[in-house]
Amino acid sequence: MEDDRVVTEAMKSKMVLPSEIRDESELLDVMTSPREPLVHFISGIEGPLVIVGAGGKMGPSLCVLAKRAAEAAGRDLEVIALSRFSNESEREWLNQRGIRTQRFDALDPKDLDALPEASHVVYLVGLKFGTGSNPELTWATNTIAPAGVAHRYSRIPMVALSTGNVYPMVPADSMGSLEQDPLTPIGEYANAAVARERIFGHFSRTLGNPCALLRLNYALDLRYGILVDLCQSILKGQPIDLAMSRANCIWQGDANDRILRSLSLAASPAVSFNLTSPESYAIRDLAERLGAELEMTPKFQGEPSSTALLSDASLLTDRLGEPEIPIDTVIRWTARWMRHGGRTLGRPTKFQIRDGAF
Repeated sequence: MEDDRVVTEAMKSKMVLPSEIRDESELLDVMTSPREPLVHFISGIEGPLVIVGAGGKMGPSLCVLAKRAAEAAGRDLEVIALSRFSNESEREWLNQRGIRTQRFDALDPKDLDALPEASHVVYLVGLKFGTGSNPELTWATNTIAPAGVAHRYSRIPMVALSTGNVYPMVPADSMGSLEQDPLTPIGEYANAAVARERIFGHFSRTLGNPCALLRLNYALDLRYGILVDLCQSILKGQPIDLAMSRANCIWQGDANDRILRSLSLAASPAVSFNLTSPESYAIRDLAERLGAELEMTPKFQGEPSSTALLSDASLLTDRLGEPEIPIDTVIRWTARWMRHGGRTLGRPTKFQIRDGAF
């Protein structure tokens, strides 16, 4: 690891947060602005850093965050983004920011054979929604693809994104599931996610692959996430179901920061960490706070269940520190974004689902 002096003066101070995020350019700038711990960590990576599954909701901003952290450290780190890139503008956006892009279908053997060299790997591929109509594709994406990538990157440090859905429901008044708890999930998608973890774990043991499995729930962007889902219900006058009474959620910029820094935690056998907020939030409270910002009164239906899908993030918080962006700030940003007609991705989290049917 290089000396702390590689960190620029601009990165040493705490991030100055805007009171409002006005457009996507500003949103992406905020989400990809690195803080000192990440800059310090990235300064020790030789590269290339390969991001597998770099399209979609989190991948593009994660790639640029890594690149900007390297630039702040005075390093010319090659970041390679692999994705099908069904959205060509997304690929161009990455190219313009110094990211090398390569088309990649995780189920195509030819593409697996063409995987580039890497010093570190972040794996983001996964399939959740549509499981009910095409479970075969869900299982193939969440098992065959990890096996091919894990075999290709033997002994290369890797972070693989998983999900909090691998856990069962727990008492709503608890801190949530711990990493060592038995994985007894609900529904076909969640079981396929367990299979994905087991495959990475298998290759970690047999090939010596250092691996950190990060169980995420739920990332917050102003264009998607639990807060966006709640805002949309409030703005449309639709009742919010309170059966899933509590949830964890974390700003996407913080989640991406932790994904990258967790490369330092990769080990063989593989280790698991819950990636989310250190505390859980009551859905009614989140909706009421959003409603106050929107100057609208939320409607509710149903009774809170005694259980919820919750994760205890104490272990990763102890290793990497508290998230940077407080929930109060994200609530304000989200409400103002939605009130002014900010673009959304049309990808509801479906956090309310309790039977595991996605």
